[in-house]
Amino acid sequence: MDNPTAFRGGYLNGAYHPSLSSSSRADVDYSCGACGYELNLSSNNRNTSLIGSNKYGKSIKRGIISFFYIDESRFSQVDELQCKPHFSRRSWGLFSRRTKLLCRKCGNHIGNAYDDYSSSASYPLESDGSSDCSSSGRQITKCRYDVRIRSLQPSNSEERGPSSTVTTALKDCEFPAIFNFGDSNSDTGGLAAAFFPSPAPYGETYFHMSAGRYSDGRLIIDFLANSLGHPYLSAYLDSLGTNFSYGANFATAASTIRLPHLILPQAGFSPFYVDIQYLQFLQLKSRSQLIRQRGGIFASLMPMEKYFSKALYTFDIGQNDLGEGIFRNMTVQEVNASVPDIITGFSTNIKKIYDLGARSFWIHNTGPIGCLPYILVTFPSAQKDEAGCAKAYNEVAQHLNHKLKQAVVQLRKDLPLAAFTYVDVYSVKYSLFKEPAKFGFELPLVACCGYGGKYNYNSSAGCGTTITVNGSQIFVGSCKTPSTRVVWDGIHYTEAAAKYVFNKISTGAYSDPSLPLKQACHRS
Repeated sequence: MDNPTAFRGGYLNGAYHPSLSSSSRADVDYSCGACGYELNLSSNNRNTSLIGSNKYGKSIKRGIISFFYIDESRFSQVDELQCKPHFSRRSWGLFSRRTKLLCRKCGNHIGNAYDDYSSSASYPLESDGSSDCSSSGRQITKCRYDVRIRSLQPSNSEERGPSSTVTTALKDCEFPAIFNFGDSNSDTGGLAAAFFPSPAPYGETYFHMSAGRYSDGRLIIDFLANSLGHPYLSAYLDSLGTNFSYGANFATAASTIRLPHLILPQAGFSPFYVDIQYLQFLQLKSRSQLIRQRGGIFASLMPMEKYFSKALYTFDIGQNDLGEGIFRNMTVQEVNASVPDIITGFSTNIKKIYDLGARSFWIHNTGPIGCLPYILVTFPSAQKDEAGCAKAYNEVAQHLNHKLKQAVVQLRKDLPLAAFTYVDVYSVKYSLFKEPAKFGFELPLVACCGYGGKYNYNSSAGCGTTITVNGSQIFVGSCKTPSTRVVWDGIHYTEAAAKYVFNKISTGAYSDPSLPLKQACHRS
């Protein structure tokens, strides 16, 4: 319950606050009074034009101070329409709009934002003309931010009194399940179950057999699940020996975000693009609870209902959308022009999954496709960068990643109850091509399992196949030391590379916000 006596004559939550005094010139930064989360809210941005006036005094007595500017990235925003008559010099009406400002970390109600025409505060403060708000036409940009004094605490240590709240370290999250959506970068057996398993030597390093993964061993998603204390995720499409009690994997190799033009088994890409993966998740969520209610031997293999809201939802998809355009002979400019539609499809599915209860999202961006042999061999004349990668195709991936990051920022605003972590996988993967020896790797542009040419890759001589060369049968096998190689089969990464990437991204050093994997449930 809010404390009406939290503010008294320059004191905030028991600590003297010179910045709240009408005569003070001190600048103070504020944090959330409930959890200590830094709001980047400075007293320097207060509306000071009416200090000393009767209206200012009334506002302070009501526990409200007005700001011209806030860092909106630090707040969740929820629009509200109130039945509350309002009259001003420029407008009147029966309904008033306001936007509630909530602490992005804990959801504490910090204050309200108003535009110039829907101000509905009990004691509105008039602008002194220094606001950026335009008076010509309805503006979406908020003109005033009215903050509740009792919802704040001073951030500067020298301003804190003995009873001020001190920010504590975030606790690790408890993710009872993981639900993954993606392509071959995180497929743990989906495409293999639906169509055809990958042959040996796929899986040789860890599983010592083909295990439905397009690698010599484990993938990033395997290390992720293991680090959270879970077994490896079962593919949703696999009907044999699967266990969904700790989550499910909807990813399939060759999957896209948009509906592909050519679909397997004839040619092209997986039919299980992200729209279908969402529908599969919808099926699992509803049918799994019916199975649990019936009981029997399968009940224990289904996730509990409460897991869906507490689970971690992971995404690694988009690379094949670029690949489809590139291999349909689209120019780089044309592929770039398709990116907004790709991102729209991604965001649409995120919102649908959110509507089913998801709250913690861990989103990988796309890796440097211009460093992979299947691009380098197909486009040998492409300009190379300092690492030997095809520069233009990496720039396409970076363009997608830029738009993806913008989409995540918007998703935080649209879905304020969710925690979104954007993970820069691109930078970590690219470091393996740029400075391989520094991290214990060699020949980063050369496929470990392949045949022929500078990059040991030929699309007609895939890993694990048998080819005829000069009348002789040759098995396309792997290199002697996959543990020192970055690329496995010309398209996918080795287990060693996947482990290196996971160890880097799990710390939060490459994430926005900079929170480690085990704290990805926090809205920060």
